[in-house]
Amino acid sequence: MMKNIDPFLLTILGLIVPGLLTGVGAIPVFFTRNVSQGKLDVFLGTAAGVMLSATCFSLILPSIEENGGGFRGVLITSLGIFAGAVFLDLIDKYSPHEHLLDKRVEGNPSDSLKKIWLFVIAITIHNFPEGMATGVGFGGDSVANGLPIAIGIGLQNMPEGLAVALSLVRENYTVKKAFLIALFTGLVEPIGAFLGYGLVTWFSPILGFILAFAGGAMLFVISDEIIPETHSNGYERQATYGIIIGFIIMMILDVALG
Repeated sequence: MMKNIDPFLLTILGLIVPGLLTGVGAIPVFFTRNVSQGKLDVFLGTAAGVMLSATCFSLILPSIEENGGGFRGVLITSLGIFAGAVFLDLIDKYSPHEHLLDKRVEGNPSDSLKKIWLFVIAITIHNFPEGMATGVGFGGDSVANGLPIAIGIGLQNMPEGLAVALSLVRENYTVKKAFLIALFTGLVEPIGAFLGYGLVTWFSPILGFILAFAGGAMLFVISDEIIPETHSNGYERQATYGIIIGFIIMMILDVALG
């Protein structure tokens, strides 16, 4: 089925669409302000499972193969994973950082609004390396490697977009303005995606390391950002099953797309 689609068109869509899905995720804010925390956590958990599966099968395993396999391939891939994780850790350490899925700051309303804007800025910054991971996936030898990454990141962007929009509406922003701000947080992702694609194209001799680097960055995001977020509101068990189901779904899709 995928062979009947123009690879160039597929690549362009894969680089752009995941970022736009942040805005798609915010669309429900036009109809309701009451989305249960449990549903958000399950959705985000499922997205984390999809991202984890895509990272394993579309970045890390191709990296080992690209690096020649065997002990040497595993060693280079391991170094790349660690480097990618450290890179994201540094971004995380020196950039605004707030977790916010339906959380409010008690007391002064200005404190709540400040926390929300820190969250918006943090999501915007973290979307850039996620976009790079998508670009790296599509920049490899097979377009099919990029599709699972794009799907996983796109699914993860949707509940984030909804969380941003809901939080801003509750702070008396208009629905339209809240939606546009949520959409904006995802627009940096295509920029990162095209940069990641360019890096692979320009530095093809070290494609294996770049794939591993992107894999390490994604593992850090999943472990440090997404999973803790889904386990902090009392819906840990539901979110855990969401992660498992998401992993299985993406594993099946990866085989089908391959």
